[in-house]
Amino acid sequence: MRNTKIVATLGPSSSEEAVLRRMVEAGVDIVRLNFSHGSADDHRARVDLLRTITRDSGRTVGIMADLQGPKIRIGKFENGKIELAAGDQFILDVACKLGDKTRVGLDYPELIDDIDVGTVLLLDDGRIVLDIVELQNQAVVTTVRVGGTLSNNKGINRQGGGLTAPALTSKDRLDIRTAAEIGVDFVAVSFPKSGEDMRQARKLLTRAGSNALLIAKIERAEAINALPDIIEASDAVMVARGDLAVEVGDAAVPALQKKIIRMARARNKLAITATQMMESMINSPVPTRAEVSDVANAVLDGTDAVMLSGETAAGKYPVETVESMARICLEAEKSAEVTLDNDFLDRVFTRIDQSIAMAAIWTAHHLKVKAIAAMTQSGSTALWMSRLNSGVPIYALTPEVSSRYRMSLYRDVFPLLMKQNHTDRDRLLWEAEQLLIEQGVVKPGDLMVLTIGEPIGSPGGTNTLKIVRVGDCQKPEF
Repeated sequence: MRNTKIVATLGPSSSEEAVLRRMVEAGVDIVRLNFSHGSADDHRARVDLLRTITRDSGRTVGIMADLQGPKIRIGKFENGKIELAAGDQFILDVACKLGDKTRVGLDYPELIDDIDVGTVLLLDDGRIVLDIVELQNQAVVTTVRVGGTLSNNKGINRQGGGLTAPALTSKDRLDIRTAAEIGVDFVAVSFPKSGEDMRQARKLLTRAGSNALLIAKIERAEAINALPDIIEASDAVMVARGDLAVEVGDAAVPALQKKIIRMARARNKLAITATQMMESMINSPVPTRAEVSDVANAVLDGTDAVMLSGETAAGKYPVETVESMARICLEAEKSAEVTLDNDFLDRVFTRIDQSIAMAAIWTAHHLKVKAIAAMTQSGSTALWMSRLNSGVPIYALTPEVSSRYRMSLYRDVFPLLMKQNHTDRDRLLWEAEQLLIEQGVVKPGDLMVLTIGEPIGSPGGTNTLKIVRVGDCQKPEF
């Protein structure tokens, strides 16, 4: 059983039914819809196709909408691209319609207010480096420090951060409504600078009628200082290593990745590690050894999920990439250290349901049970259990379809839909046992831990822990 979840981005390479079906079979847990590309109808069609496939396969696959955010970009060139050399003068000009070797348009006029002479601008994920030498009314005059090929619509970052563009654009606000309409399970917010950005996104999402989990993409330098507030205002964080590396420097990212994952888990939030994890597999059927180590280290860091972007959206080997990533995660999990006793030191629980969740994983670990079965409405009990590694798989049994799909992102958790047509506690426990037997999770004679809340069906009411030897319970009278 693989505990770390895999997020795969959909695109031209993965939109055909046969390919997407094979990707789901290979182990995709969440599909990502990149709202920087495609129309609402494109996303809706992919969601409909995925739901057909998951109904056939029986697997739980969540859906993430990733908002574009304030991606600041240059305009287009008359011939599509140019070559820049070190020492060239190059102008970013708001008034320019079609660029050439000397200048290009700019889609964010406010950039001029965010920079000074001496500021360093990074284009195309840092491949092109420009030093600002003069500010004009509607233009930025620069000298090329590091040249290369520059093509249409490439992104702009300020070295060290400091751009004031709001996290939620008018396009994002419309896309939140689209995401709610098509019923996504997660919404990722690009470039948040503070917890307030996330709280604003949640208001818009709630107003649109969605209870999707909210993911903060950590990719601005300003977000690092605001991490506690951002994490508190979110359900999950994504270590978006591309733009983050451009702003803070690539050498700083590995330590930040570990810090962000550690902070998220300590606050009972989810973490996703993203960007260039298997980049070479866009054109190669096998990963590099460095990529294998990168994915494995993210797993050992405790990330809930690892994410694929261009590898599955536009790569030649989307299925093989998912298969490779699944294999690496499995192997890394074998060597993950279980430190549950130390993890419980100095912990204080103020809620009954959280105390039951912690007692369940402690008991499961020390009794060496086969499985934990958490009967949950909202998924909170399973989330708390998943924040500590007990070495025992957690099966979240829920009657709520939306909770089932939101839990597809939880590390160590395997969500199952369990109908709840009555409030008889003993009957529910027996039905839970039968469901796990049918799924091949347990067999007669195995020990398992069950948690349940009373009164039955009340969210946040988990208050009972039961240790069960499978097969010992008699079928209740219905």
